[in-house]
Amino acid sequence: MAHPDTRGAATGTGDRSRPRAVLPALCVTQITGWGIVYYAFPVLLSRITADTGWSAGTVTAAFSAALLVSAAAGVPVGRVLDRRGPRAVMTGGSVLAVLALLTVAAAPGPVVFLAGWTAAGVAMAATFYHPAFAAVTRWWGPDRVRALTVVTLAGGLASTVFAPLTAALAEHLSWRATYAVLALVLAVVTVPTHALALRAPWPPAPAPDPDPGGRPGAPRTARSRPFLLLAAALTLSGFAMYAVVIGLVPLLTERGADTTTAAWALGLGGAGQTLGRTLYATLARRTGATARTALLMAAGGVTTAALALVPGPVAVLVLLAVLAGVVRGNLTLLQATAVSDRWGTADYGRLSALLTAPATVAAALAPWVGAALAGGPLGGYDGLFVALAACSAAAVLLALASGRRTPPGGAPPTDGPRAVSGH
Repeated sequence: MAHPDTRGAATGTGDRSRPRAVLPALCVTQITGWGIVYYAFPVLLSRITADTGWSAGTVTAAFSAALLVSAAAGVPVGRVLDRRGPRAVMTGGSVLAVLALLTVAAAPGPVVFLAGWTAAGVAMAATFYHPAFAAVTRWWGPDRVRALTVVTLAGGLASTVFAPLTAALAEHLSWRATYAVLALVLAVVTVPTHALALRAPWPPAPAPDPDPGGRPGAPRTARSRPFLLLAAALTLSGFAMYAVVIGLVPLLTERGADTTTAAWALGLGGAGQTLGRTLYATLARRTGATARTALLMAAGGVTTAALALVPGPVAVLVLLAVLAGVVRGNLTLLQATAVSDRWGTADYGRLSALLTAPATVAAALAPWVGAALAGGPLGGYDGLFVALAACSAAAVLLALASGRRTPPGGAPPTDGPRAVSGH
């Protein structure tokens, strides 16, 4: 089976058409955007509720609404990305993110607070991984895997950089002033960086394969059985993954760990996520798209089941949390390459948004649903993690089904030399 050559992808030096500034610029803006728009919120949550008197459910619902809006906005954003490239999308999204955070900081009540986070959801769709992946995929072409790895490695540092910074600011400022300062940092770093570094000409997309009626391939692909099965697999896997992240601390405290130890386990899982991303390029060279998808989802299910069934000691549970992080790191890159590995890079932005939108919705709902199940019918986080492992097992079956070859005249096969090469 043919596999893409990833030499030179990390710097873009292997091809003169690749703008040198893009990769370092996206690394900086992903760290800053994720760190400020996403990871500052859990740090400031308790301060927001204490200062305003709004319930934690109300405040968290506004943030979850941003994730839901991000999923919905990703589809039209993807269409613009395919046609015009990332510069206008990511620059405009950065400006909107700044205005949204300033609205959140000045909100006199929950309605304006929700409106600010709704605008932030649109900004997420225009500045987070999806548009960055689209840019790297088009500019780097068949060498995209290593370049995508570099961007996600940088993004993995967002919480490492901005969670402590946010906490330090909040020690001396109110949560409103903290958000205002962070919005200023976001404006200074991301707006000019996107505007200046993404100016290179947008390469033409490879021509999509027409269907027998002469229509473009993207609508047909999005309605095909392999695409729909893969979307379902990613949704179940994503729900399980995010519910595990949110439920890890309460699971460990149920097992007798103190809160500090449980928090360290969560943090070390983030380090495992960064490690996992460094391994993805090797895995991609040695496996086909369907086998790789099933393998990683199965690994996620195994680590989740182990966390559910292994009673201790705490050190073993921490090790399992790190291994779960390694799998999560690979799953991020799996999602980034799912479309290009199977259907090429034509219409990548649109198809990727359609493929991942249900998973984004599942990620937004996972904290609520997981907590409700653990506190109700499943009788605790042990039962929740068993159920989440079952979700991962179902995702594996769907992923394997999505790779079955279709009869002549149907959707194109989801594995093989053409799919892996991205052409």
